[in-house]
Amino acid sequence: MHDNRIEINPRILMGKPVIRGTRIPVYLILDLLSEGRTMEDILIAYPDLKREDLLAALQFGGSLAKYDEEAMIA
Repeated sequence: MHDNRIEINPRILMGKPVIRGTRIPVYLILDLLSEGRTMEDILIAYPDLKREDLLAALQFGGSLAKYDEEAMIA
């Protein structure tokens, strides 16, 4: 899901992952959610975003936190 909503471009925020078509970095969304902000709060504060963008940011963060167990054993 995040592949079409998350963009990594060296010309935008020095290559940090952002929501496609914006300059809103994924880490900002993750930080806001970790601080207890609701999705509704974020959507009101950033009206260019959609719920799917927030879910894509969560999925992107989760995919970065995964690791290959076999690679860790080798």
